[in-house]
Amino acid sequence: MSAREVTMRELRWSDIPALAQAERELFADDAWTEPTWWAELAGRPRRDYVVAAASDGTIAGYAGVDCAGDTADVMTIAVDTAYRGTGLGDRLLGDLLGRASAAGAQSVLLEVRADNAPALGLYGRHGFEQVSVRRRYYQPGDVDALVLRRRLP
Repeated sequence: MSAREVTMRELRWSDIPALAQAERELFADDAWTEPTWWAELAGRPRRDYVVAAASDGTIAGYAGVDCAGDTADVMTIAVDTAYRGTGLGDRLLGDLLGRASAAGAQSVLLEVRADNAPALGLYGRHGFEQVSVRRRYYQPGDVDALVLRRRLP
């Protein structure tokens, strides 16, 4: 499968059950529930979410950003296992950075598990730099969260 085989579109309320299922599969310990997704979408327009939809309508990936003032925060970014390594994460993150810039943000912050090497590689390719560590942030497992920032042009 290829990242080119997906269409980027706004997240829809009808996507929520599929997103909650994807969260359980991709982030077992940290999965967002349907009520969490409802609350996130209710936060529009400040919260902005995009879905990468496969040609059959399934969700290949999704991402969201919270744009408040001159700093935006990446809320989530996820790629279905069938699409990992295709460049879809780069497309999703690039889309979020564009949305943050259009909203007037001067920098973007995010938190990432210290043990998530693929995500750290993605963020490094996009110019994010570590600014702090939140010790034992992710539970269970006592995994540190790395706080990363990228300044926008």
